[in-house]
Amino acid sequence: MKIIVNGKEREILAAPLTVAGLLKILNVERPDTVSVQLNGEFVNKEDLDKTLLKDGDEVEFLYFMGGGSGKGFATRILHARPLKEDPHGSLQMPIYDNVAFEFKDAEELEAAFLGRKPAHAYSRISNPTVEYLEIRVKEATGALAVMALSSGMAAISNLVVAIAGSGDNIITTKHLFGNTYSLFEKTLKEWGLQVRYADLARPKEAESLVDPKTKAIFFETITNPQLEIADAKALSRIAKDKGILLVADTTLTPPYLFDSAKFGVDIEVLSSTKYISGGATSVGGLIIDNGTFDWSKNSKLKPDAKKFGPFTLLNRLRREVYRNIGAAMSPQSAFLQSVGLETLCLRVDASCANALRIARFLEGSKKAAAVNYPGLEASPYHELAVKQFNGIYGGILTFDLGSKEECFRFINGLKLIRRATNINDNRTLVLHPASTIFCEYDSRLKKEMGVRETMIRLSIGIENCQDIIEDIKQSLEALR
Repeated sequence: MKIIVNGKEREILAAPLTVAGLLKILNVERPDTVSVQLNGEFVNKEDLDKTLLKDGDEVEFLYFMGGGSGKGFATRILHARPLKEDPHGSLQMPIYDNVAFEFKDAEELEAAFLGRKPAHAYSRISNPTVEYLEIRVKEATGALAVMALSSGMAAISNLVVAIAGSGDNIITTKHLFGNTYSLFEKTLKEWGLQVRYADLARPKEAESLVDPKTKAIFFETITNPQLEIADAKALSRIAKDKGILLVADTTLTPPYLFDSAKFGVDIEVLSSTKYISGGATSVGGLIIDNGTFDWSKNSKLKPDAKKFGPFTLLNRLRREVYRNIGAAMSPQSAFLQSVGLETLCLRVDASCANALRIARFLEGSKKAAAVNYPGLEASPYHELAVKQFNGIYGGILTFDLGSKEECFRFINGLKLIRRATNINDNRTLVLHPASTIFCEYDSRLKKEMGVRETMIRLSIGIENCQDIIEDIKQSLEALR
């Protein structure tokens, strides 16, 4: 039997022969990680050992990650294995701080560039240390695929460029992180993307904006700093009915807090700079593909869907958008974030427990107004938070004082809490959102975005909770 494999004719003596049998005969490395096409069409993994080959068939395979296990969240992270064992048996993945990788011959180098060999050629495209972070996140979440990028903003921009083009639109809300709104409204708008804004707490508003050019509904699981929560399942029903993607920015609720696939999210994007990095050690972002979207329904990616099936987005990112834009995470950052993953559950539990105690303290204070935290029973989003976040409500809270000037006096009076712009650090941080991350917007737009001049945002760390409360208390008491 003559079969064309990756563009080369092979004579195979075995018959009958399945696709799985062919991979075995060819000694394909890590066959569990390959995507197979037969005569230009994707073959599902469960069909590899049932699909028979015939004379003249054309088989192509490319390497993509797959898998996941059924153990507990922390266990899956700690015991995820790299694709290749370390020659020295290191329990931590080393930092491969290099650009290029050597091959034994030109044929092997060609195979690596074509995706036909599980190997790294150039660190802007892939790197062993970065790959291991991706594997750990994939194991923890059970996702189809994960890509690590240079920042959370890089994750959002790479995804949008991959799924949409000039003249297309996405539906979101103005209650977004300030830089995300700027990306949509300024950077991508000039590129030709239309952004339609709705109140996502009212899913029907979003549904009314969908048209044939709509590519996705984009939402933050907890908005920053408004702390609003959308009903993910309600948005998912709309997205699936309309044949469009549901994309969630889960920065404030990383995978340990929120099981995105369970609530119908197709793609997660998040800033791994926050909880995952282990305490603001490095900048990074993640795209997590749950493998639930039929890419033939996306007009831009439909031509690829026949060949790559569920790996369509990963193929477009890895072999074009991510590679060409150059949004690669550095090996040093990947190492730090991989180590940070190991203690994610412990730090999230401590931070969120502190946040709830502090929110309750502020709720009882006469000087703090409009205390906002999803864990408080008074929050209009409390019931939804209980349902979606497993009784853990995040590490961010806000409250109001009498004026911008009073906010500044409170911030300046703090002695322990740090004045800084990050969130989900190990340390507690304070910020006045209106004068910092939303400073480029006028008062009218700030009002539309739910950002008040009187609002203070606290990102709660893992210090001893009473020490944080005492610092807040003394600064509040100093206000006159």
